[in-house]
Amino acid sequence: MKLSIERADLLRSLNHVQSVVERRNTIPILANVLMKADDGMLSLATTDMDLEINESVAANVSSSGTTTAPAHTLHDIVRKLPDGADVELELNAEGTQMTVRSGRSQFKLSCLPTADFPEIGAGDLPTQLAIPAADLRALIDRTKFAMSTEETRYYLNGIYLHEAENEGVAVLRAVATDGHRLARFEMPLPEGASGMPGVIIPRKAIGELRKLVDEAADAIQITLSESKIRFAFDHIVLTSKLIDGTFPDYQRVIPEGNDKIVEIDPKVFSSAIDRVSTISDGKSRAVKIALNGKQMTLSASSAESGSATEEVEVNGDTDIEIGFNAKYLLDITSQIEGEGCRLTLADAASPTIIQDNSDPSALYVLMPLRV
Repeated sequence: MKLSIERADLLRSLNHVQSVVERRNTIPILANVLMKADDGMLSLATTDMDLEINESVAANVSSSGTTTAPAHTLHDIVRKLPDGADVELELNAEGTQMTVRSGRSQFKLSCLPTADFPEIGAGDLPTQLAIPAADLRALIDRTKFAMSTEETRYYLNGIYLHEAENEGVAVLRAVATDGHRLARFEMPLPEGASGMPGVIIPRKAIGELRKLVDEAADAIQITLSESKIRFAFDHIVLTSKLIDGTFPDYQRVIPEGNDKIVEIDPKVFSSAIDRVSTISDGKSRAVKIALNGKQMTLSASSAESGSATEEVEVNGDTDIEIGFNAKYLLDITSQIEGEGCRLTLADAASPTIIQDNSDPSALYVLMPLRV
């Protein structure tokens, strides 16, 4: 294998694939990137056995071949080369060492056999659909913050993607919850998604996917089965195993009898929460909200720091006192892009619904705190 490639092109692709590789690996081959050079393209792939990213990039291939090289080391080398440099990669005849040349710099990296590199991408993925990149970004952003990080409740450590119905209309719905808050986002059901299995996409796959689709302009091709999901776009293919578990009946958490409605400017609300919570205790970040007619008073107190209050104008006519975790409130209000946000409450002990007035596709549920 011998090729040359522009540093910027190689670095961009290595940036994408190397983040899958865990820094501490008990299996040496998982620290490596699989490299295949052929027909004017260099293909790079990495995996952690649960997630695999494969990306192809144009290169001047003198002789085709395959190898695996240390992913983080190769990334660090290319990252430290000067802008505009050309990079030459050449594998020795034995396939045990790859030379990296650029200008007057030369590095020799030990390689492992490609036969040892595991591939998780194989298998039949019967469900096929396409989602515009902007819609997929919105789906992830509106829900990912509510994913759980508790390993004991592994089935909550991801986004539940499934076919659902809203007022007689078929929708593709994404839900995430950690037991304290719930985020739900939906869009019209894409062609090909009818009859799809409900799947839980793991947190790490969601994080890597979100980074990759940041610059994507076209539709994202999605294929899935009950155990794997694949996203393909722009010479990139991300394949992930799915969480093998049952997502809880989230509909039971969404209250239906809440009758106290308050509307507020989300930016004003978010800024006030942020200021008042500066005083709140570190762990619970509790902020109390007192509604009195058209006025909302936010307050927080701490034995060490003191207390804070701020008053905000609202549209509504209700009296209630309720407490929330300030961070959870800020996570939700940061996703509301319209000029109005609606809180639908019942009492101090019941979950509250928060929605964007101008965007019915997203719904958030937040459990209260005792304050």
